[in-house]
Amino acid sequence: MKRILNVLMVIVPVSLLTLGFYYKTEEAGDDLLIKVVMENLRQMHYQPVDVNDDFSKMAWEDYLENLDPNKRFLLKSDVQDLKAYQTKIDDETQEGTYEFFNRSLQLIDERTKMVQGFYREILSKPFDFTVDETVEFGEKMDYSKSEKDLKDRWRKYLKYNVMTRLASSLDVNDQAQSAQTEMPPGTEDTENVMDVVEEEKADISEAGTKTFAELEEDARKAVLKSHDEWFQRIDRLDRKDRLAGYVNTLTALFDPHTNYFPPADKDNFDIRMSGKLEGIGAQLQEKDGYIKVVSIVPGSPSALQGELQANDLILKVAQGTDEAVDIVNARIDDAVKIIRGKKGTEVRLTVQKPDGHIKVIPIVRDVIVLEETYAKSAIIHDADNLNVGYLYLPSFYADFNDRNGRTCSKDVKEELRKLKKDKADVLILDLRNNGGGSLPDVVDMAGLFIPKGPIVQAKSRHGDPYIMSDHNNSVEWDKPVIIMVNEFSASASEILAAALQDYRRAVIVGSHTTHGKGTVQRFVELNQTLRNNNYDDMGALKLTTQKFYRINGGTTQLNGVTPDIIWPDNYTYIKTGEREQKHALNFDKIQPADYKPFPDLFDLSKLRSQSEKRTSGNDLFKAIDENARRWKAQSEEETYTLVLEKYRAEQKARKEVNDAYSKLFKPYDDVAVATLSEDLVDIQSDSLKQKRADNWHASMKKDIYLYESLQIAEDLYKQDRRRLTSGDR
Repeated sequence: MKRILNVLMVIVPVSLLTLGFYYKTEEAGDDLLIKVVMENLRQMHYQPVDVNDDFSKMAWEDYLENLDPNKRFLLKSDVQDLKAYQTKIDDETQEGTYEFFNRSLQLIDERTKMVQGFYREILSKPFDFTVDETVEFGEKMDYSKSEKDLKDRWRKYLKYNVMTRLASSLDVNDQAQSAQTEMPPGTEDTENVMDVVEEEKADISEAGTKTFAELEEDARKAVLKSHDEWFQRIDRLDRKDRLAGYVNTLTALFDPHTNYFPPADKDNFDIRMSGKLEGIGAQLQEKDGYIKVVSIVPGSPSALQGELQANDLILKVAQGTDEAVDIVNARIDDAVKIIRGKKGTEVRLTVQKPDGHIKVIPIVRDVIVLEETYAKSAIIHDADNLNVGYLYLPSFYADFNDRNGRTCSKDVKEELRKLKKDKADVLILDLRNNGGGSLPDVVDMAGLFIPKGPIVQAKSRHGDPYIMSDHNNSVEWDKPVIIMVNEFSASASEILAAALQDYRRAVIVGSHTTHGKGTVQRFVELNQTLRNNNYDDMGALKLTTQKFYRINGGTTQLNGVTPDIIWPDNYTYIKTGEREQKHALNFDKIQPADYKPFPDLFDLSKLRSQSEKRTSGNDLFKAIDENARRWKAQSEEETYTLVLEKYRAEQKARKEVNDAYSKLFKPYDDVAVATLSEDLVDIQSDSLKQKRADNWHASMKKDIYLYESLQIAEDLYKQDRRRLTSGDR
């Protein structure tokens, strides 16, 4: 994913082999930069592409998409002008010239100034929201034919922005008009209730006293202010900022995880490398002019608050109750600066959910709760009273600065010991939303469930694959295992699930496939690859150098891991993970490793048919599938109404459907969750830990996927008992 580093090992900037090429250039100008980047890619990328006319055409197309993602600046004639360079970019990269890039900057600057000249004019007059017209967004939209057409496109775009703000104000206005200050029976003299009522009245009183015309004017002023700030950010972009974007267009043609990082201050560089947004705990990427949530960091304020989810688009950001700032078309660095803030302060994110409805999510910035990032376990059972161990692993963490520090493999081993002590008969290992981490810990962790043997294969560009194996013959857990995954289980999660699936040691359950990232990246400081290093800092290059393969020979790249038992979820019909990325490396196979699967530990076909019988007749699973189809249909919408009442009705209907859907997820009355006996004293002595444990247990009881995993665990246990009774060990 763009600008997201999600790899199987912790990567730090390193000095690789010196390439040894030398340019007789007096100073490190732009001509040297592009040559150094392309030469590093040619020599070190796992699968370098041919830099030819086909490369040039793809670069031309991708660059225009990045330069003007929503087609709000360039005219059709501008694109035709730039078309003269469609097959010249490859030549320019080899020569270190930038004729195409320079011409594109000239055109985009001219159109930006033109747009600045008329967006204020458009916002100076009220809009008529009764006119039956629509606005278009999306990839299918063509460039404007003339300045007049472009201005009308901006009129509709601005009208849509004003309409969405006005609709929110009118919703508050309606609440103010319908709200009654009657006290609940028996609480007339309760001071706390009075405080709450007064706070609610204060929130809606101002909006409730304004006329439609005043609210419409307020909305226009807010949109004007956000666009003034947006254009100020654009004006601050210099040539080097634009050049970094251009170079990244070229690097992304090799694969989506290969990126150029210009010299920058340490904070921004760290943000780009980790993709972690300190303050709220979300991983973000720029996509088609929007800031998209890729994943939520475990233990973060976003995770604990619970409403911000992967695939949400962040449209606006407000500091508490201040006016929201529009961040559509903002660079990720600028968005991060607005979203970050001091611990204890509130940020309000206006997001568009995958089903199209818009929601304001308040999040109080804080540090990550470390305990929530570590492995943790519980005992769960339903009416059958089978003790099932549930082990949640949010990431494959490790302390690489301390060889005796905390690691996920050690923690999982300890959790397994505690689960055995509490007489768990089956293990459910939850790797959902686990984005990966430490590769050595994957190998060690797989070894907890099997005798020694190969776990994963790593292949570089040259040479034979390197097999990483578990060399410890002991087995920590010899009972049945179920592994839960979803579309956001990536890299290390995929390696562990794949290995135990190939050994037929575990039953993998979950969504139609995992994330599909089977590559590793390294950082290269560009100056360190030159013989003559007397140049200013040219930045760094993150490039893909390895690919991972299962022990059965297939890579986890692109296709991910297909579970043995598949359930519908909200993303069933939407492209997610590596499959939605342009220029992703392909799926392929190499020679399988020498390994021996477990013979007949379970009858997978019977487990699958039993699960399908339950889920096919389950109303909630049916509702999930229907919701996934709704998300799919609404994600493909590209035309939106500009009639205010129609828009409000659509948003209201979507909210009602979404609320009704959310209410379907109720606790299962027959499910009991218990804290492990060894953890009881520690949790009960700390009220905050007790509260977090209670919330965790409550969420587990409402988890339909965990509930079905529990039923599979019972089926698996029965099979295992029959196998052991028959003497087949």
